[in-house]
Amino acid sequence: MNRTSIIALVILGAILAYFLSFGAESTRKLQAGFYQIISPFLSSGSGIKKQITSVKSGLQTLEELERDNSSLKVENRSLKATNQALRDVEHEVNRLRRALDYRERSVFRLVPAEIVTRDSSTWWRTVTINRGKNDRVEPDMPVVTDEGLVGKTVTVGDTISVVLLLSDENCRVAASVEGTREQGIVSGERVTGTVTPLLDLNFLSKQADLHPGMKIYTSGVGGVFPSGLLVGVTQSFRVRELDGQARVTPAVDLSHLEDVFVVTGRK
Repeated sequence: MNRTSIIALVILGAILAYFLSFGAESTRKLQAGFYQIISPFLSSGSGIKKQITSVKSGLQTLEELERDNSSLKVENRSLKATNQALRDVEHEVNRLRRALDYRERSVFRLVPAEIVTRDSSTWWRTVTINRGKNDRVEPDMPVVTDEGLVGKTVTVGDTISVVLLLSDENCRVAASVEGTREQGIVSGERVTGTVTPLLDLNFLSKQADLHPGMKIYTSGVGGVFPSGLLVGVTQSFRVRELDGQARVTPAVDLSHLEDVFVVTGRK
């Protein structure tokens, strides 16, 4: 053993002998002083540990939030689809309810029909319905909805029929203006685009002076269309060289036809 080791052992022995010479009270004071010295380091270590634990907990919470958010997004999409389906069902129920109510209160005998085909090249001219001779449908019978006049049947088979729409220029309807003695002929205009066409009410008197919003009804003249069917409402009026002419908005949205009625006579 070298000299340095011997000196270190002697010093260590002296220190131990010094500490062993303390009484119980002195030992406690020494321990208290030692803990007071190292307590800041212990507190700092505890705080760091708490911060690390808090960060770990925060990371775990963020992961849980992300999972919850993804789950909520899926649930939200499902709820939106369900709500849309419910709205579609509600729309269908209301539409059928209105149609049934119209059929019950109508003064006409009505045969319900559905639109089965609609050619884009004749969109504003004709539609095909799933009723024909087997359902007592004949040519030149009015076709209506609960909102008003749609057109008339032109070609009738056993189970299907072609309907000429009001928007076709070849469909002419004798009509009168509500609240006046004015009468004329309603016809469709030549369609050049995809915008819903207006109707023309021709052969009015120059003094008619019709205002926007006046209702136009079938007059019953000509024998094809019975009187009292709503055709549309006036949009504007102008005086021409020989007569007056009104532009008329159809009562029925001819671009969204689904179900119609064929008028086969009066009840």
